[in-house]
Amino acid sequence: MTPDGDFGPITLAAVRGFQARHGLVVDGQVGTHTLAALRRAGVAPARHHHSAPPRRAEGVGARAVSIAERYLGVPYVWGGASPSGFDCSGLVMFVYAQLGIDLPHFAAAQFRDGRHVRMDHLRRGDLVFFDDLNHVGIYIGGGRFIHAPHTGDHVRISSLSSGWYAENYDGATRVA
Repeated sequence: MTPDGDFGPITLAAVRGFQARHGLVVDGQVGTHTLAALRRAGVAPARHHHSAPPRRAEGVGARAVSIAERYLGVPYVWGGASPSGFDCSGLVMFVYAQLGIDLPHFAAAQFRDGRHVRMDHLRRGDLVFFDDLNHVGIYIGGGRFIHAPHTGDHVRISSLSSGWYAENYDGATRVA
């Protein structure tokens, strides 16, 4: 299988299957325990003991990404803005509300309310917009973003540079 940068249903199923086979909590998240088991199984790279210590928190944007990642795999629900189901702007609104930042539940209004940033200046936590401002996600770094795509799908990570998202990119804003 060729990596495509998309944490979609195949990756989610693989993580959950690995967790079940190794007696871990089956949540589809690659947290501390799952990562350690992946390393023991030789699937994930070992930790380098001579690497620099982890960087301190990068601020609100990095915290927004951390919160959003907790909801990977949550189903898309039109009008949804809770962990039982999200639409795209509902996910963004919910995540930033956890940080004390109020955003509207409408992608175009979220675009209007932020400070516009160029694609080559994106930072973790910036909002990225598509399809004539009808879709929004949260930039997570490395050319990728987390979002709730559409009915029948779930919160996932996708690449800004591939397919539909590259062709329908409208711009980005920074809300914090």
